[in-house]
Amino acid sequence: MILITGATGLVGRHLVRRFMRESLPTRVLLPERRMRRLPWDTGDPAAPELFAGSVLDEEAFFRAVTGCHAVIHLENAQWWGRRRDLERVELEGARSLAAVARAARVGRIITLSHLGAAPSSAFTLHRIKGEVEDLLRSSGVAYTVIRSGIVFAPDDAFVNHIASMLRINPLFFLMPGHGEIVLHPMYIDDLVEAIYRSLDSVRLVDSTVEIGGPEYLSLRDLILTIMRVTGMRRLVISVPPYFLRWITAVYSRMFPRSLMTGQWLDILAANRAAPLGSAYDHFGFQPRRFESTLLTYLPERAHFLGLLRDSFRRRPRPV
Repeated sequence: MILITGATGLVGRHLVRRFMRESLPTRVLLPERRMRRLPWDTGDPAAPELFAGSVLDEEAFFRAVTGCHAVIHLENAQWWGRRRDLERVELEGARSLAAVARAARVGRIITLSHLGAAPSSAFTLHRIKGEVEDLLRSSGVAYTVIRSGIVFAPDDAFVNHIASMLRINPLFFLMPGHGEIVLHPMYIDDLVEAIYRSLDSVRLVDSTVEIGGPEYLSLRDLILTIMRVTGMRRLVISVPPYFLRWITAVYSRMFPRSLMTGQWLDILAANRAAPLGSAYDHFGFQPRRFESTLLTYLPERAHFLGLLRDSFRRRPRPV
């Protein structure tokens, strides 16, 4: 039995569907409000067991984890959370996970982190991810930490938000800095495949692995690729990152949610790359290329409707 936290998030919902296809016995821990509209077929015989509660409720967490041999920990607040939300959901959630996993004698914790995560990082998102990693390494439970490059998907909050910002402004796009930082984008299905294969990989026990796609892209190249795929050509203007953080702070006070968050800018603050052959070396498969994968879905998306949906959607409440 495998427990998944954060099962309705981007990675979580794709992972649940993959486990359903494989008929793996799975449980998910979700607050009751998230159970009203689940992103998978609840009538499927392979659908996961539902446990009501949150990672901050140790009693509910312990009930869900009892009898599980592995926990895949994906609960996070990285796209929408303010600093206090990140600290509460990520750090307190990791402490709760460590306590209940020890008590329930869980075999292994598998968690998803970021390239660049470090407790000493100057950027909030990377610092908190690094602290979460340290908490789980010292938990007394076997672990696997998978550090991934930026994840792109038909329903992601990174590439789609860039496309939405291009749609709303027909003249220019504001790029943080000079666009020279290196990113290592990875397609969602490839990341899910890596997590799935990690379950049976003994050599990944008590280890931290870094993975990304088959190519490096600078931020400028990534933006130009999205423009080329969508046909939305814009003038790219370099602006200081602190100015964009100020704009983001103002925008977030006008709308329930902001397309460009502080965490979004943290991801773009430093080079984030793993060895190019890392996915094959650790998991035995070749990931998909960025532009050729975008061409399969991005041109057909209604980016203006996505902009309205994402900007006026109520900010999620912390678990």
